Parts: sequence; structure tokens; C-alpha cells
Amino acid sequence: MAVARFERFFREAAGLDVDKTDLKRYRDFVHAKLYDLLVIGVANAKANGRDVVQRSDLPVTKGLRACIHAFRRLDEEIELQPILQAIATRPLLDLPIADHVESQLPELVGGLSVALARSFKQIDPSVKNPRSEHWERAFALFDLLL
Repeated sequence: MAVARFERFFREAAGLDVDKTDLKRYRDFVHAKLYDLLVIGVANAKANGRDVVQRSDLPVTKGLRACIHAFRRLDEEIELQPILQAIATRPLLDLPIADHVESQLPELVGGLSVALARSFKQIDPSVKNPRSEHWERAFALFDLLL
């Protein structure tokens, strides 16, 4: 059931056809980028003298915020959020995350997911089924920005 929802999500978000072999790449992407965002959040919290990571500590850009809003609209139909709660496991960090931030991690992951799906079309506007090189380019792009 989860595979079908992810396939539908990528179709709705960017007109892409993904399959279950792409889901491992997707999970790897989610874990890596969520970790990156949270590490910066910890650094920002420490720099501001806090002992708990707050929402304002996370480096959420205008573009990512727009993707979070797009995810919310898509999620009303697809209902991915329960699945993303399981995927959005946070790594061990130097500081705890505030409860309200923890509860927002699935939407943050959803926004990253929309951004990832749309990045494939920026990399190759004609792509329908992303290949390994598309995934590698998307990962490299996000590594530059997050």
C-alpha cells in the first residue's frame, strides 16, 4: 500500500513514474536531508543559547516552505503523512527537539519530498521515470543547498 501511495505522490507532485526500487533512494534522501537540517538546527540552537531545538532553528527556506504547503495540499488526497511519520525518524543529536518541532517533521519531510520530485524536472524537463543519474544529480544538488 505504501509503494502505491509513493508512486501516486511522485505522479501528482511532478508527473514522474517511480517504482519500488526508487523507494530505497528516496528513503536514503529523506534520512540524509532530515539529518542535515537537524544538525544545522542544533548548531543554531546552541548559538542562540538554547538547550532545545525550536522551529526557528531549522534552516527552512522560502522555497522549502512553499514545498511544505504544496505537500499539505497533495497530502489531503494521498494521505502520506502517517507513512512519513515512520520514515521521519530523527537521528541522535546533541540537543533534544521541541515536541512541536518533532510533530512537524513529517510535513518537513513532505516538503523535502515535493522539492525532490520537482528537482528531477529541473534537471531534465523531459524525464518521466528518473534513472540513477537523475537521482545522483538531485542528491548532489540538495547537498549543495542543504
